[in-house]
Amino acid sequence: MLNAVGREIPQEVLEKTGKAVFQGTYHFDQYEYNKAPVKSRTRIGGSGTKIQNSIKETLQKCGAHDGMTISFHHHFREGDLVVMQVMNTIHELGYKDITICASSLSKAQDDLVPMIDDGTVTHIETSGVRGKIGEAISQGKLKGIAVLRSHGGRVRAIETGETKIDIAFIGAPSCDEYGNCRGVGGNSNCGVLSYAAIDAEYAEHVVVLTDCIVPFPNFPADISMTNVDYVIKVDTIGDSEKIATGAARPVTDMRKLMMAQSCADFIACMPTFKDGFSFQTGIGGASIATAQCLAKKMREQNIHMSFGAGGMSKPMCDLLEEGLVNCLLDTQDFDIPSIENLISNPKHYSITTKEYADPFCKGAVVNKLDFVILGTLEADIHFNCNVVVSSEGELIGAQGGHPDTAAGAKCTIVITPLLQGRIPTIRNEVTAVTTPGETVDVIVTDYGIAVNPKRTDLLEAAHKAHLTIKTIEELRDIAYCMAGEPSPLEYEDKVIAIIESRDGTIMDVVRKRKDRR
Repeated sequence: MLNAVGREIPQEVLEKTGKAVFQGTYHFDQYEYNKAPVKSRTRIGGSGTKIQNSIKETLQKCGAHDGMTISFHHHFREGDLVVMQVMNTIHELGYKDITICASSLSKAQDDLVPMIDDGTVTHIETSGVRGKIGEAISQGKLKGIAVLRSHGGRVRAIETGETKIDIAFIGAPSCDEYGNCRGVGGNSNCGVLSYAAIDAEYAEHVVVLTDCIVPFPNFPADISMTNVDYVIKVDTIGDSEKIATGAARPVTDMRKLMMAQSCADFIACMPTFKDGFSFQTGIGGASIATAQCLAKKMREQNIHMSFGAGGMSKPMCDLLEEGLVNCLLDTQDFDIPSIENLISNPKHYSITTKEYADPFCKGAVVNKLDFVILGTLEADIHFNCNVVVSSEGELIGAQGGHPDTAAGAKCTIVITPLLQGRIPTIRNEVTAVTTPGETVDVIVTDYGIAVNPKRTDLLEAAHKAHLTIKTIEELRDIAYCMAGEPSPLEYEDKVIAIIESRDGTIMDVVRKRKDRR
């Protein structure tokens, strides 16, 4: 069946998943739904401690079983040591057919691949699948179809009961004996625990792993004792050197600097660039440089930002310290300075992923954004973007908040070089659609800026400012002239993953390549 972005979704996939095809970003606006019921247990009296002796003992107390769904968060990123400690114990106990619902998976979880091979893990629901896990799924080794969701889409799936978590495992840098945990205060600080908040609210059992037990009460708690069943003290939860990447490096690449300046020039000529505007950017080189270029224009025009949102790094924290932004709404911290700023600056707030991006809640921060700057692996002439599948058909990336912010922001800007590794970024058709073109307004490249024709207001403002604007087709033609038109990939019928829209419908499917073993 053909969906709203022109992708053919096999009928058998629709029947197997019980899902519908994507019908447009705003199709479910004002949709009425029931939140999932939550099974819980009373705790009347007791010893006043929830500390357990081992992961094994805790799994048994939680009623671990074949076919269960367990969840993890990714705030420790490449330094995560929680997932494998839990999964190694599950493997030793012989549980099979496990569904992993993680906010994201990366190289830190490469050792899951043998568990995929032997049937311990048969289903994965996540935002991103990088490293060897992405390779394994791309090769068709996962028994079930992988489900790839945005950050907001994951919250929706849990809140509506589409995904029912049996046991949520939350890694916490600090926790007291009663379960109050924080993203700071220990040996492996990650800053915030935003992605784990929805798990703590809806999982049947909630287990906190920490390497730092602190005196009760560990307030203000990111995850409250009211949602925690058990606490386990382990030797370590994360490699602090890999949790945070250190201070953001100055951008010296002239191509990135040129794109950043073009992006800042475009924003500065928009009517919404005025005192009190809101903004989100990523941590890529061009995005960081854009924030710095924009800061210069803010100083020159005495303009202040109302808030910055999303994942935080040093450049945004510097704006807060300078007074150019009134506050930061933080969902994850990418470097040590951002973690330190969260601790020291009272206007640096932690928010949950539900508050940030849930499409089914009554108000998400993404809907208050004036500008968002995003990257992409590919974009097509319909402004559709792909941030998950490589041009070779491999799963290598994550949706993250890309579709969420694009849908919410008044102006969505995508920055990308025209070529990446001699492969055209702007093409007739993306390898897979993750963010629909109806929510992408501007694409900034090193060879020019393209504005979505439906945004006549942006085109008019850009022309008034005498910016050089190209059509998306012109950018494609330049890319093809330099590198040639990419040859189409050949696929088997086997669907290895579905790319969900944030509303739970199917945006696209990913098939196994014919030449993949």
